[in-house]
Amino acid sequence: MLISSCFFCWTSGPLGTRVEAGSRACGIRDEEVCAMQSRRIGDVPVSAIGLGGMPMSIEGRPDEERSIRTIHAALDAGITLIDTADAYHLHADEVGHNESLIARALATYGGDTSNVLVATKGGHLRPGDGTWTINGSRDYLKRACEASLKRLGIEAIGLYQHHRPDPKVPYAESLGAVRDLLDAGKIRMAGISNANPEQIRQAQEILGGRLVSVQNQFSPAFRSSEPELELCDQLGIAFLPWSPLGGIGRADQLGGHAAAFTMIAERHGVSPQRVCLAWHLAKSPRVIPIPGASRPETILDSAQAPELNLTTEDLASLD
Repeated sequence: MLISSCFFCWTSGPLGTRVEAGSRACGIRDEEVCAMQSRRIGDVPVSAIGLGGMPMSIEGRPDEERSIRTIHAALDAGITLIDTADAYHLHADEVGHNESLIARALATYGGDTSNVLVATKGGHLRPGDGTWTINGSRDYLKRACEASLKRLGIEAIGLYQHHRPDPKVPYAESLGAVRDLLDAGKIRMAGISNANPEQIRQAQEILGGRLVSVQNQFSPAFRSSEPELELCDQLGIAFLPWSPLGGIGRADQLGGHAAAFTMIAERHGVSPQRVCLAWHLAKSPRVIPIPGASRPETILDSAQAPELNLTTEDLASLD
C-alpha cells in the first residue's frame, strides 16, 4: 500500500473543527500528488478515503467555486474515489447537478485524473419539492445510465450503483438492468446501495459474480448495516459507508458518541471526525468511507484518517 509522508497542507484546529494550516504547508510542489493508503474496488485500486459529493448539490449547498475547490483539494490530497448520483440536485430541472459539477472539476484540475474512479448511482429521483422517490424499472435505469454518461462526458461509467431497491419493482429486474449495462460496456463495474444481505447475495448471483461494492449507511450511531459489512468482508466486496460521520449537519456530534471519539481525538491530537474515519477503516480492509464534504478543509482533514493508527484500547472504547 502507498503511504503518504506528508500531512497534506491542513491541520486540525480546536477539537471538532478543521482549519487551514496554509497553502502547500507540507512543502509538496504543485505537480506532485500526495499519496495515501489504497484499497480496492473490484480490480481497481482507490484511495482508502473517498469523497462524497452530495453536500455540494442538495439543500445548503455552497457556490460552485467553493465546490470546485473542495474537489480539487481532495484530488491534491490523493483521493481517487468520488461518489455521486443523478439524484443529487435541488430542482426538478437540474437532474445530475452533482455529476455535472464533478465533471467540470475534473476537467479544470491541473493534474492527472486518469486514476480517479467516479462512482455514480441511478434509481433515486427528486421531483424538486424536497422529496425523494424511487424508480427501479429496467427501462428507467438504462435511460438514467445513458444520461449520466452524457453528463460525465465519458464512454463508460467506472462504477455504477443501483441506488435503492424499489418496492414496486422486482429486485431481479433492477439488477438485470445493471447486468445488461455491464454486458454492454456502458459501465465497467457494478455495485448496489441500501441493500440487505439477501439482496447482496441475489445481486452477486444475477451479476454472475461481478458485484464489486455495496454502499450502505454506517456510522457510530447507525450500526444496523454491520451484517452487510461482515458479508462484504467474507465475499471480498468493497463496503462503502455513506454518512460515515453521521450525516449532513451532524458530523460534529458523531451520532451521540462524541464523548468517546472526543476522548480518543484528544489523546492523538486530531479531530474526532478523523478518529471516526480511522475507526471505519479498522473494521475491515474492504471498508472505504465516503464522507461528504463541501469545504476544502473538511475533506483534507478526512483524507488524513488512514495515517491515524488507533490502538486496540482505542477501538475497544469506540466500539
